[in-house]
Amino acid sequence: MAYTVGKVARLSGVTVRTLHHYDEIGLLSPSERSATGYRRYDERDLDRLQQILYYRELGFPLEEIATILDDPGTDAVAHLRRQHELLTARIKRMREMVIAIEFAMEARKVGIQLTPEERFEVFGEFNPDEYAEEAEQRWGGTDAYRESTRRTSGYTKADWQRINEETAQWGGRLAALMDAGVPADSVEARELAEEHRAHISRWFYECSYEIHTGLADMYLADPRFTATYEKIKPGMTRYLHDAIHANAIERA
Repeated sequence: MAYTVGKVARLSGVTVRTLHHYDEIGLLSPSERSATGYRRYDERDLDRLQQILYYRELGFPLEEIATILDDPGTDAVAHLRRQHELLTARIKRMREMVIAIEFAMEARKVGIQLTPEERFEVFGEFNPDEYAEEAEQRWGGTDAYRESTRRTSGYTKADWQRINEETAQWGGRLAALMDAGVPADSVEARELAEEHRAHISRWFYECSYEIHTGLADMYLADPRFTATYEKIKPGMTRYLHDAIHANAIERA
């Protein structure tokens, strides 16, 4: 079956002018011409147009699309597989962007009163706003969340720097235990787990042993929290998790 340029334009959603342009640059030339010189497209032409539109949606320039489609070593299935992978990756990235934007929209509820320059100096690449909405969704109705919001809303740049310094010193000592091969349920590891709990209670909210073990489980379950400790030392998340649970059992 042959299709006129107008019919192809209606089917594909592109303009007749665009189809003419594709023909002029050799990207999509119709397989047939009528006796009067009008373009006629067959099924193979429509398949190629579909591939062109897929790649164009993915952001490929027309010249590169032509090179890809004219590669004799790549068949239609391979094109579809590649496009599926690219689109899946884009969807994942777009979802991440939507989440980030939503977090940013709600971030002010956390109440971190710092200028952009101060925030970058204090937190570096870590952006606390990214956790704002999720924190509210998980714990917004709890006393701990309300207490944390109340406290942190008044913290200065110096306060946040002190919190980070304490965390860094604690992390160095925990890493040293791991390097020395000290078990996670040892007295030394349990003491650092207790120090971790006390740090949370001192700066954010009263952290009970039940809450503390729940946090430890979340550190393992949520890759974002896992990455925070793994940056200090690989394997630290599991080590801290086990030390926190051992400490809670011992204290109980």
